[in-house]
Amino acid sequence: MRNLLQRPDLYSINTATLGFNSPLPAIIDACAQRGIGAIAPWRRELENQHLPDIARQLAANNMAVSGLCRSSYYTAPTLAERRRAIADNQRALDDAAQLNAACYIQVVGGLAQGSKDLDEARNQVKEGIRQLLPHSRAVGVPLALEPLHPMTTADRSCLCTLRQALDWCDELDPDGEFGLGVAVDVYHVWWDPDLASQIRRAGKRILAFHVSDWLVPTNDLVNGRGMPGDGVIDIPAIRQWVENTGFNGAIELEIFSSYWWQKDINHILDISVDRIAHYC
Repeated sequence: MRNLLQRPDLYSINTATLGFNSPLPAIIDACAQRGIGAIAPWRRELENQHLPDIARQLAANNMAVSGLCRSSYYTAPTLAERRRAIADNQRALDDAAQLNAACYIQVVGGLAQGSKDLDEARNQVKEGIRQLLPHSRAVGVPLALEPLHPMTTADRSCLCTLRQALDWCDELDPDGEFGLGVAVDVYHVWWDPDLASQIRRAGKRILAFHVSDWLVPTNDLVNGRGMPGDGVIDIPAIRQWVENTGFNGAIELEIFSSYWWQKDINHILDISVDRIAHYC
């Protein structure tokens, strides 16, 4: 397992950690000052930005994009809405390619509005991914399926476990032709009794690794994540399983936290660097 001490070049900051309170160029500069090797921006932050300028700024600071967040939901009541989502995801892939992103993160959507048919929701997602894969291959940015905690099944993600994500990979891209893979986010999967075996199974399909901590008590199941070391997740153990597969990508800190979002960006980044080094 890699030694993370004094290696901020191995870290990535998912920009959601900073609360969307600073423009992307300022975030890049602040991360570069600390030697952080990558960021994972959100599509909303690319609006009104000239992407070639962002790409040049990243290159000038020897920084990468560990992933672009995140997909439009594939589930919807009508075929027209689902087609619009696919078209929107195609445009996002084009942006990801301009930034040379390592992957495009797929948060797939929950139940369609007015529906209780979970099987249908999952079929809609798989059909959407199937249609997006050729464009993914054409622009050279793989899709990373990110299973979310089952608490989000209804409204955010009907993809709930790493086993399920890998089953979909095997179904939709059995030969690895499209590079379809998964993002392992410890906040969403740490509880899974099959996690170790499914990480071994994932192997080269692991495209991203996200860290944060599960607080006890948790005041908000979505926006109550903790900094590594403040909760109950054994992050180093999960990282060891992931890196044993050969994964050598960035360790990406992704925290949704109404507590941390009130802090100054420089304070958040200083704490982030320390926590990744010592608790991941």
